[in-house]
Amino acid sequence: MKVHFISIGGSVMHQLAIALHKKGYQVTGTDDEIFEPAASNLKQHGLLPVTIGWDPGKITADLDAVILGMHAKSDNPELLKAIDLKLKIYSFPEYIYHESQQKKRVVVGGSHGKTTTTSMIMHVLKHTRQQFDYLVGAKVEGFDQSVDITNAPVIVCEGDEYPASAIERKPKFHFLFPHVAILTGIAWDHINVFSTFEFYLEQFIIFINKIEVGGLLIYNESDPVLNKLVTEHSRADIRYQPYSIPSHKITAGATTVTLEGVSGGLKVFGNHNLLNLHAAFYACKELGLTAQDFVQAIGSFTGAAKRLELLSSSKDAAVYRDFAHAPSKVKATIEAVKEQFPDRKLIGVLELHTYSSLNEAFMKEYNGALEPADQAVVFYSKHALAIKRLPDLPETAVQEGFNKSGLLVFTDAALLKEWLLSANYHNSNLLLMSSGNYNGMDVVALAQEIIQKTDTDN
Repeated sequence: MKVHFISIGGSVMHQLAIALHKKGYQVTGTDDEIFEPAASNLKQHGLLPVTIGWDPGKITADLDAVILGMHAKSDNPELLKAIDLKLKIYSFPEYIYHESQQKKRVVVGGSHGKTTTTSMIMHVLKHTRQQFDYLVGAKVEGFDQSVDITNAPVIVCEGDEYPASAIERKPKFHFLFPHVAILTGIAWDHINVFSTFEFYLEQFIIFINKIEVGGLLIYNESDPVLNKLVTEHSRADIRYQPYSIPSHKITAGATTVTLEGVSGGLKVFGNHNLLNLHAAFYACKELGLTAQDFVQAIGSFTGAAKRLELLSSSKDAAVYRDFAHAPSKVKATIEAVKEQFPDRKLIGVLELHTYSSLNEAFMKEYNGALEPADQAVVFYSKHALAIKRLPDLPETAVQEGFNKSGLLVFTDAALLKEWLLSANYHNSNLLLMSSGNYNGMDVVALAQEIIQKTDTDN
């Protein structure tokens, strides 16, 4: 097989290129910019382009496949030549399916919890020494890459609803055709892609209809929107497995879960993680594992990167980082920390970074999202607004939208850092929520400084 990547430097694209290279394929690729760690990873495997930029000369008639990344535009010269030569052009998810037609496909969809649920399944399968391929949207402990394609009989995929490529605007998860599908919940938070909630819902209906005949849909019955959608669009030719929060108990900040009479301790916590875990259990059960297998394996799962990740802690304080940015995710994450540590003060800091979250009209969707926090802070950068070519977001609109008493709003990262370092963290948890980086702030170093200062003060 001879494969060329247009936009090989993408965070997942370059890892697929490496996976295919390891499989023995002849791989080439180009891009107009390649950042770390992609550049070093590609160089290590001899796949880093000699020159940066597009090169139509690399598009030849003997290519078996051209894989088009999201970064490439519809007028890309390599893409235009590939079209002219009538080559097979795939978006990333289309190619994953192309490589997985003979595999049992497990696909995790939903507005939230996809990465964690996918990671949990991967962790358990690896722990029980199963052979499988995977595609996941974050770094998972124990896995060198976020995508792997071999000759394994099973593939586990995180399937998101964003467009597949510049020329294929349909959502990625419409191309994966699962035998085992998971839907974690539905919360509209991509207004820049899906203009109405009804249009957003339609994507999940299509996904359900893509499940292979005889397949299984595992769905969160505690989500009223999802439950209604599944009920109204049921299929007679697939099976259904509803799930909710499993039986569990919290003792001294530690959670124990019970599945089919088997109990075990967890390193992760929160109702949203328990929901993810329950979905992952049913997927693993469908793949032949027992409750005993699952509970024993999941006990060592520490979470995907930036998902309630503990950055630093002391005897009476801790700093967590989470990818939460959409209203439903923010609320679930804050509630998780508050429930796990009810006697500690919770300081919740949210960065508005996405197109939706920086949109003044979207602010009302955050009403009550920060309510469980004892002290709530919202940060957004004027620089982020400028990059996304969005109009100014007035602080008053943020205050009104969140409707949280005592809410602090910062637009200057230096002032936010100053405030964070001056706060009192005695018997407290600090929760940093963002899909960005607080305008370049090193939150890992900040967390360590905060905990050191807290230890010194005590």
